[in-house]
Amino acid sequence: MSNLPPLNTETIWAIINDTIDDATVNQLVWYHLGYRYDPTTKTWDTTQASPEWRDEYPQPTNFLESRPATMKLTRSIPQENKQLLKQKLGFKGYKIGEFSPRETRRATAAGWLLSYMVITTGKIE
Repeated sequence: MSNLPPLNTETIWAIINDTIDDATVNQLVWYHLGYRYDPTTKTWDTTQASPEWRDEYPQPTNFLESRPATMKLTRSIPQENKQLLKQKLGFKGYKIGEFSPRETRRATAAGWLLSYMVITTGKIE
């Protein structure tokens, strides 16, 4: 997970536009939730993850395959940040009938990461 792309609007758009692979999207979310993989011990260190995540998911989950995990991710976005993709990036959403659950979950991951960026840095870069 040391080769993750930077958390910026270019990366957010790459998630939405499906130009970053699913594994990297998951790794970005895991990293910013506080999960760290130790390749020496081949275990996950969750000491930086909040209790509500590490208790339910002692090992990081695949957000693009798990509806319950994605719903939890959605609920963890503060209300004032729920429309950031539309308001700040101009994301219009997907057309009805032209998107899959995977794309919706990628947009959720992008929205959560954008919210995380605003919360931690106070700006969108």
